[in-house]
Amino acid sequence: MAEVSTFAYQPDDHESEKASNGYLMSLLAFMVGLPLPIVNLIATLIFYLGNRKSTHFVRWHCTQALLSQVTVLVMNSIGFSWTMKIIFTDLEISNDYVAYMITVFLFNLTEIIATIYAAQQVRKGKHVHLWFFGTVTDLIVTK
Repeated sequence: MAEVSTFAYQPDDHESEKASNGYLMSLLAFMVGLPLPIVNLIATLIFYLGNRKSTHFVRWHCTQALLSQVTVLVMNSIGFSWTMKIIFTDLEISNDYVAYMITVFLFNLTEIIATIYAAQQVRKGKHVHLWFFGTVTDLIVTK
């Protein structure tokens, strides 16, 4: 799920706190805007935009948190719209719907656990490379 390593340099306490806050922002927004999937992405995007000119360590972790929230937004939006169609039309609950909602639940649970873990490790100055998102972040964030 996540690989912990050291960055090319040891970030100072201020950098570690800022980078950790990038992950915590998405958790806070998740709790506040649970029924609306876009709230987490907006909060994480605002935090990212505020820190995009920061040090490489901070930018890298804010970008990784933002990328993970984009995926959460897509999955949750599909589940939300599918649920609304079931509630407001004659569409019935199918096995596909149940399977998708279980998948979304498990994905969100995994995302929350990974985000908490990443926030803790990054706060200690360790570099957390989440599966898939870390590789994409490496391609996007330049030194």
